Amino acid sequence: MAGKFDVVVIGAGPGGARAARRCAQRGASVALVEKEFIGGICLNWGCIPSKVLLASAHTLLSAKCAAEIGIDIVSATPNWPKIQQRKDAIVAGFRKAMTATAKAHKIKVITGWAVVTKPNQIKVESDGQSIEIEAERIILATGSEPVELANIPFDSQTVISSKEALSLPQIPKSMVIIGGGIIGCEMACVYAAMGTKVSIVEALSRLLPMEDEWVGRLIEREFKKLSIDSTTGVKVTSVDITATPTKVVLENGQAIEAEKVLVSVGRKPTVDKKIVEALNLKMKGPAIVVNEKMETNVPGVYAIGDVIGTTFLAHGATTEAEVAAANAAGSNRKMTDYGLIPRVIFTFPEVTSVGKSEDTCKAEGLDISVGKGFFKGNGRSVAHNNTVGQIRVIRDNSTNRIVGITMVGSIATEFAAFAATLIGLSPEKLGQITYPHPTISETIEDAVMDTFGPF
Repeated sequence: MAGKFDVVVIGAGPGGARAARRCAQRGASVALVEKEFIGGICLNWGCIPSKVLLASAHTLLSAKCAAEIGIDIVSATPNWPKIQQRKDAIVAGFRKAMTATAKAHKIKVITGWAVVTKPNQIKVESDGQSIEIEAERIILATGSEPVELANIPFDSQTVISSKEALSLPQIPKSMVIIGGGIIGCEMACVYAAMGTKVSIVEALSRLLPMEDEWVGRLIEREFKKLSIDSTTGVKVTSVDITATPTKVVLENGQAIEAEKVLVSVGRKPTVDKKIVEALNLKMKGPAIVVNEKMETNVPGVYAIGDVIGTTFLAHGATTEAEVAAANAAGSNRKMTDYGLIPRVIFTFPEVTSVGKSEDTCKAEGLDISVGKGFFKGNGRSVAHNNTVGQIRVIRDNSTNRIVGITMVGSIATEFAAFAATLIGLSPEKLGQITYPHPTISETIEDAVMDTFGPF
């Protein structure tokens, strides 16, 4: 036995790393096992590298539009090798920082593939060798992987997942993105800004189908300005990679040619079948079932993040990690309101929402009022030439409380946490908030006032 720990966390993504740190801060001895790189998908092939590319894309578009605000820039062209080098350097820097943080909290970081053999025993395999460690409690945080279409398998060259899309050696001349969800739309913005001819095909009726209809329609309209073609309500039937260029065939008979095909139709929990069998874990499809304490059906074994199929958001995983870590360290804490976990999308323009959507309220039969605020009427937005977008505040008329907020516009994601604090506030408390001038936050005030009237 290589060691005994109070808590062993399997998976070092945002959720796993947070859980390990919180357990250590509560005085537990902790081991953190990761099969590849600390930081997991989010840091290495997801949240961080995608935002680095989006930052470059945003700067490039701003440079191209600089003349509109009186700044003449002779040339604005992407240097893709430098963009990729910067992305890799940032990821490496965060890896180093996370490793140092773990060391500072006396967390034992173990690299290898972890398999739970018994409720308190884990075997870690790496480079043909294996070690065994013992744990009083276990937290599973093994993340997720891209969903692969049976008729359009990944080949990592032409038909790619989001992982390959972040590290292409050259900017492709054309790309078809199958799936108009969060990842697909964000990658569309990156490559359209870089000069790629981008086409999105979404099987449902609109882009970003998890959000209200007006959001998807607004994003689709703005995507046209970026020369992104959007085809909705149609499925892809096949992809012919033997053709040059590759041919993507739709069910309506339309064919789209492209150099690269990015399949982005969602993610699914990554759960080792050996762990499921060894612990006899209760499952719901591919996801591990947990209770409000983040505990599985096996006492002392917890699960968080994508592996339980709840939010598929890094900050959702860290929220669950706080609960699981507290309980694994001997406390009694429960996961309360998932509605307060914001949804953020870093498209051009950005999208964020918290609480209930208008569609959800209507489905639940709630009597609601919707107030609106517009970026085109905001001084800061006009000054920065970012006038696209609006904010909608949803009031439940029966309780006279805000139950949902959706924002589309420049840096909308930065207001997500603030928006969450407004959910459920009384009109009296809402009326006590002062919004600084001139700031984009005043657009939230406009929407609040539009739905409540004078306080």
